[in-house]
Amino acid sequence: MSRTPLAERLRRLEQMRVLERRATSRGRPTEYRLTVAGRELQQIIDQFGEWGARWAFGPPRPNELDPIILLWWMRRRVAADRISRRRVVIQFDFRRAPQQSYWLLIEPNDVSVCLKDPGFDVDVIVTANIMTFYQVWLGRLSFPDAVRKNLVHLDGAPADIRAFPTWFTWSPMAETVRAALGGRRTARIGQTRPTRPDTKPLAPRIAS
Repeated sequence: MSRTPLAERLRRLEQMRVLERRATSRGRPTEYRLTVAGRELQQIIDQFGEWGARWAFGPPRPNELDPIILLWWMRRRVAADRISRRRVVIQFDFRRAPQQSYWLLIEPNDVSVCLKDPGFDVDVIVTANIMTFYQVWLGRLSFPDAVRKNLVHLDGAPADIRAFPTWFTWSPMAETVRAALGGRRTARIGQTRPTRPDTKPLAPRIAS
C-alpha cells in the first residue's frame, strides 16, 4: 500500500475513534494505538477470522497482501515475556511489497510498526516474499519448513536467529487453519482411494 492511501486509512480510523495517534519525540515515527473501541472491534474481527479459517480461507490473493496489516497482526502477538532485552529491532525485507523494508520496534512497554528506520541497531533481518510470510503467519506453512526450504531467510546473531520464532505467539488462527487443511487433505485422500472391485461370492462346494 502506498503512503497516501495508508495515511488516509489511518486518518479515517482515527476519526472513527478506532485508533489514536500518540505524540513521539522528534525524529521518531508517528505511533498509532488501538482505542477501547478498537480493541473491542479486534475481538469481532478475530472471531470472523476464526470462522473464515475453518470454512472459507484459501491462499491470500495478491491484492490482500498488505505488509502493514501483517506487521500490525504480528505486533499484537509479540511474546514480551520471552524477550529479556531492553530493545529489539526487527527489519522485514519483503519482496513484492510496496516498499522494501519495514520495522518492528519492541520495547518493554510498547511495540511499534515503523515505516521508516527507527534509528537503532537492527537485531534480526527477515527476508521473504510477502506471500510466503503471509502463509507462515496464517498457518498454511510452518516457519521451520519455510526456513529449511530457504523461503524465509534470517540474518543476525546466531542466538537471535534461534530465538526469533519464540518472540511471537503467531496467529491465533494458525492452529485452526492447519486443522482445516489437515481435514481437507484427509477428505481428498478418502475420495481418491481406489475402491475394491466387486467380487461375486463363490458358490458353495459340496463334497461328494
